[in-house]
Amino acid sequence: MKNIVLFCAAGMSTSLLVSKMQAAAKEEGYECSIAAYSLNELAVQGPPADCILLGPQVRYQQDKVRAAFPEKPVAVIDMRLYGMMKGREVLDEAKKMME
Repeated sequence: MKNIVLFCAAGMSTSLLVSKMQAAAKEEGYECSIAAYSLNELAVQGPPADCILLGPQVRYQQDKVRAAFPEKPVAVIDMRLYGMMKGREVLDEAKKMME
């Protein structure tokens, strides 16, 4: 089972997106764990992640996160998908990253 972790400034703004991603995963029968955390929890929540997604508001941390986890796929969530809370599309991007 894949572990998809989203990080944002406070861990709150991505909770709705996570819910939509979880609903999409359940609908298509894709077994995974999806959770959102504050970027302050990167050292604890980053290691078990199979895929790390960053909220657009913390895109400036992308290089730091990639340096900390060079073996993991790391990406910034597209601002349009994030703003429109397109959970299925974000899940699809995460799945592509883990292929």
